[in-house]
This record gives sequence, C-alpha cells and structure tokens, in this order.
Amino acid sequence: MQPSLVESEVENEVEGGFIESEEGHPQRWWILGVLCLSLILVVAGNSAMNVALPTIVRELGATQTELQWIVDAYSLVFAGLLLPAGALGDRFGRKRALQLGLVIFGLSSIAASLAHSADQIILARAVMGSGGALIMPSTLSLLAVAFPPSQRGRAIAIWAGFAGAGGALGPVISGIVLEHYSWASVFWINIPIIVLALVVGAVLVPSSRDVQHQKFDAVGAVLSMVGLTGFLYGIIEGPEQGWTHPLTLIGFTLGILFLVGFVLWEQHASEPMIDLRWFRIRSFSTGVAAIVLAFFAFMSVVFVITQYYQFVLGYSPLIAGLAQLPQPFMMLLVSPNSARLAERYGSRRVVAVGLFLMFVGLAYLGLIAGLETPYLLIAPGLMILGTSIALSSAPSTTLVLTSLPVSKAGVGSAVNDVTREFGASMGVAIMGSILTSVYQQGLHAVSLPAELIEQAQESIGAALQLAQEVNAETGDLLNHAARQAFTDGFRAALLVGASIALIASFLVLRYGPIKLKSSQ
Repeated sequence: MQPSLVESEVENEVEGGFIESEEGHPQRWWILGVLCLSLILVVAGNSAMNVALPTIVRELGATQTELQWIVDAYSLVFAGLLLPAGALGDRFGRKRALQLGLVIFGLSSIAASLAHSADQIILARAVMGSGGALIMPSTLSLLAVAFPPSQRGRAIAIWAGFAGAGGALGPVISGIVLEHYSWASVFWINIPIIVLALVVGAVLVPSSRDVQHQKFDAVGAVLSMVGLTGFLYGIIEGPEQGWTHPLTLIGFTLGILFLVGFVLWEQHASEPMIDLRWFRIRSFSTGVAAIVLAFFAFMSVVFVITQYYQFVLGYSPLIAGLAQLPQPFMMLLVSPNSARLAERYGSRRVVAVGLFLMFVGLAYLGLIAGLETPYLLIAPGLMILGTSIALSSAPSTTLVLTSLPVSKAGVGSAVNDVTREFGASMGVAIMGSILTSVYQQGLHAVSLPAELIEQAQESIGAALQLAQEVNAETGDLLNHAARQAFTDGFRAALLVGASIALIASFLVLRYGPIKLKSSQ
C-alpha cells in the first residue's frame, strides 16, 4: 500500500470551528442521526416507487417501458453525477453540498407529485437524482470527518445499515400512504423529512472541505458524467429496443469512449478528480467489486417483488409494503455488528459469507415463488437477504472509505456510491430484461387472439386490466397466463441473481484482503 495514498492524511478545513481529532466531533452520534435521515431519502427514492408502480399503471396508463424509466431516470442521473458531486463537496464544502441536494430533492418531489403523465414523473425523477447525487456522498464524507478512526468503522456500518434498510423501508412507507392517498403521496412524504434534515443539520452538522483547495477537475467531471450515463443508457435501452438497436449501440459507444477518455485523462491530469492508484489498494478494489456484485444480485428481487406481491399474489399496496419488513429489520439488526465481525474474523470472510447468504436467499425465493405461495414461506427468504446485504455491504463500504485519506472523503464516498448505483442499475436493467423476455414468451404460448396478446405484453398490469374488459372465459385464461408468465420471469431473474452472488462470494474469499484495518 502506498503511503502517499493512505497514510499522509491532510487536515480538513472546517468552517464551524471543529477540526478533526482523535476524539472526533463531540456531537458525532447526533450528527450521524441527521446524516442517516438524509440518507434514507436517497436510498428509498427508488424502492418507494416500486410499490406505487401498479397504481401509476392504473391511474396514468404507464407502459412497462415507462415504469422502468420512472425507476431508472433517477438512478441514471444519480450515478452520472455522483463523482462530480463528491468532488464538489470536497472542494466547496460538504455541508453546502448536502443542503443544496436536500433543496433540489424537495422541489423535484413537489414537481413529481403534481405530474399528470408518466413522462412528467420521469423528468421530475431525473432532477431528483441530481439532488440525491449531492446528498449521498456528503453524508458518508461528513461521517468520515466527524468520527475518529477508532469509531469510523462502526459508524460506517450503521450508515450502511440505514442505506440498506432505507431501501427496504421505502415500500413499507409507500404502502401505508397509498392505502389512503393517491400515488402522488409517495413524493409528498419526502417534504417533512427534508425540512427536518435541513433545520437540524444547519445546527449540528459541521462544514468541512479539503484544505488543499484542489482545482475542480471539470474535464474529468464531464467525461465521467457522459461515460457513466451513456453506458447505463445502453444497458437500460438494450432489453427494450434490442441490443443491436442504434440507440443502444450509441449509448454503449459513447459510454465506453468517454469512460476510456476519463481513465486516460485522470492518469495524466495534474489534479485528477480520482487518483487511479487507489485501485491498486487491495482493500479499496475489493470493496468496490463486492459492492457492484452485491447490489447487482440484490436488485433482482427488490425491483420486482412488490409487483409480484400485488399482481400475482393480490396484495394491497399496504400489505405489499409491510411484507418487506423482514429485510430492513435484519439489516438494522446485523449491520451495526458487522464492523466487529470484520475486525474479529476478517472482512474477507464476513463479506464472502454475506454474499453466500445472498445466494441462498435468492435461490430459495426463486424455487418457492408461485401463484399461491404463502407469505410464511417467503418471509424466511427475505430475512436471509436482509442479513446478507448487511454483512456484505457494510464491511465493503468500510473497506472503500478507510482505504483513503479523510481529505478525499467526498470523492471516496462518491466512488462507493457510484459502484452501488452502477451495480443496482445494471441489476434492474438486466433482471428486468430477463423478466420481460420470459413474460412475453410465456404469453405467446397461450391460445389467445394475437391482438390481445400484443396488448398484454406491454406489462402485467395491462394484461390484468384487459382480462377484466373481455368475456369471463377469455379473461380468466389471460389473467392466469399473465400471472404465471410474470412468476416464471421473476423466478428466472432471482436464479440469475443467485448465480452472480455465488460467484461474487468465491471471488471475495479468493482475492479479498484478510483483515480490515479500521485504524486507517
């Protein structure tokens, strides 16, 4: 490990009077609470939408493609802006970046709640993603500054627990409000949280930034934004337009060219946004790889399961949200202890066990999912998944952040968040592609009029709506066929995700660092 990358820590300039010390900020645990509150907004941004998707289908007539873009517009902009946002936080102030992000997130939430079409929701969600890109790396970088090295691992583990639990709590909260209000309520519930985070954060959270005042790498920022956005666009469009469609190929081509350009620029820039030598640090590169693969596999269930609950099992939005509770419960229970486990048994073993448990949970759900599967059989799988993401993501995040000097906390946090969103976006796109392909093939095998099948292939919501509009015999056949085809696609996505998790577990166990050095 190169001392110039890790050991030569640079003191942070802190405008609120606090200078990083071995004891940490005196109100650091209260600060962690504010940061976790802000974090929940970002990570729940996508999962909360999943419960509302069936309602949006019914009220706005959204197609399956529009549903995917409602989810992916947020992730696409979010992932594309994370690196520049983290660098801006280091350069101009992490607290300022957090507060600006909260304001943008709040205003775009209001805009989304007033939308009258799926296209308007997609646009508002894209703007919301830019706010989230400012919020998420700021929370983790401010945490790194507020806590001393001896407590940083535990604080990051709690942060990671809320990051995972927030994604699972989103459907619960959405389900509760959708039981009584329209789909727009999933955006209105963000406002009181944002106001609270802004007010309390203004008082408690210290303002910190890199004392070196490194020049902002504008060229690197543009290259990374276009590269990540283009590449993810290709991944998202591929399943719908076809992998050889011009739009898909343009996305991949631009993405690859600009990402290669980004790497070349960063290697020769006098003040790069990301020092590529970081990837030579074994703990850093292992943490990055583990996060990508973990969230790629994990999203195979998160994106689809709420639709499975409502369309296949007939759960209401409220029950579908409550059905997710085993996951956040286990995340919050296990994550705070993951740092201790990593220190005792080694981060490599803990992360590998977490990924193996993810394989077990996904494979189990893939085998038992059916048209009439009782929830008592589903819940154990969700508990295993909650445990798995807590054990895999928290130590992996700690590996990434503690590999770098605190002065680079903003961009280091952004790298962690980019890998997380990159893996999640690929998971949503690829697993969504697998589900859609199996779903459409399943409907083709049914003896129904071609025109009816073509309309039903748009989405399972459209198919179930059509089933209510035709005669009883045809409707019953279409209803059963659509539910069965969707379930088959769901199971296929789960089993692919399980395979990815198993491979990731082996790779981490084989190549990961033996011990987590929390003292860095």
